[in-house]
Amino acid sequence: MLALSHTCRYFLYRSPTDMRYGIYSLAGLVRNELGFDPSSGDVFVFLGKRLDQIRLLQWDRDGFAMYVKKLEVGTFEWPKGNQILITSHQLTLLLQGVMLDSVRLRKRYIRA
Repeated sequence: MLALSHTCRYFLYRSPTDMRYGIYSLAGLVRNELGFDPSSGDVFVFLGKRLDQIRLLQWDRDGFAMYVKKLEVGTFEWPKGNQILITSHQLTLLLQGVMLDSVRLRKRYIRA
């Protein structure tokens, strides 16, 4: 079961990814292209070229876990900009199909 937490970091791989890639190929992209350790416990998010499939890769204490979602209709939306770090809230909205440009968040306290 996939549980998104605000205590975890989420990284978006900005290039379209071949959705035939398995766990070790995606882990290789994380290590070689992003420069991160795939066994860090962070979640790495990959979108396919057609934007109808998404894969999440995470090291789960004793092995890799991969979550795959393929849409029957519609597409996922790339978050705007060049940032690779996204929040759990942004990822939840992306998975639910919410248009990220139309989301307006109310002001909240952020601890410095």
